[in-house]
Amino acid sequence: MKLDEVVAVITGGASGIGEAVSKYLASLGAKIVIGDIVQESIEKAVKDIETAGGSAAGLKTDVTKDAEVAALMDFAISKFGAINVVVPCAGIIRDGVMINTDRETGKVKRVMETDQFRSVVEVNLIGSFITLREAARRMVDNKWTGVLFTISSINKLGQVGQMNYASTKAAVAIWPKILVGEFQMKGIKGIRVMSIAPGYVGTPMVKGMNQDALADILKDVHIGRLIEPEEIAHAISMIIENEAFDGTCLEITAGLTYGSKSIAK
Repeated sequence: MKLDEVVAVITGGASGIGEAVSKYLASLGAKIVIGDIVQESIEKAVKDIETAGGSAAGLKTDVTKDAEVAALMDFAISKFGAINVVVPCAGIIRDGVMINTDRETGKVKRVMETDQFRSVVEVNLIGSFITLREAARRMVDNKWTGVLFTISSINKLGQVGQMNYASTKAAVAIWPKILVGEFQMKGIKGIRVMSIAPGYVGTPMVKGMNQDALADILKDVHIGRLIEPEEIAHAISMIIENEAFDGTCLEITAGLTYGSKSIAK
């Protein structure tokens, strides 16, 4: 696919990795539709893209709400006439161990609350499902070609202190295989599905974490630094342009070498 012919819908597109993807694809000529929960952030991201010479529009969207996601997709069609690429970057973390014990007594003093688990599943997993479903139904009905993405994480391997988050990221990593199989079974051609699993990316949240903990993480990163958000965006652009990427999960880890290790407090 040629990026200057693409209409891309990006949830969580006004901050973090989503913002980087929005701006990078726009710089290559793609028309960008941002869905995010913070109106002020949407307006700033759209203005930044337009000031740089790109085309963008945005709509406040709660990805856990069917009607709002459907409205986002219809908004994209009304603005730019199609949907070709969907990148559901909307996501949250609510870290904590399932059972936390007192050091002196050994008895349980705190647990991961059900709402703490459920909220992450609602946004990261169900929100991604609704986003892909509402995009795919419109793409199929209108015979628009393109790529559906999921945003996984290297922590899909299992990260202590992230039972909720890692579970969602493990789940969406297998969606490309399932969806491509379903599309093949139904004779749906021209819509590819890919997952991206980043390692530690230098978003403001990561850069602002405890610096000793961050330095400890970087000891296990082969290239010796955080991944830049634009490097994730570049990988996504590469996948869009190269039809051979389909039905799998691409890990972009900067050479992360450890297994599961806790950074949760």
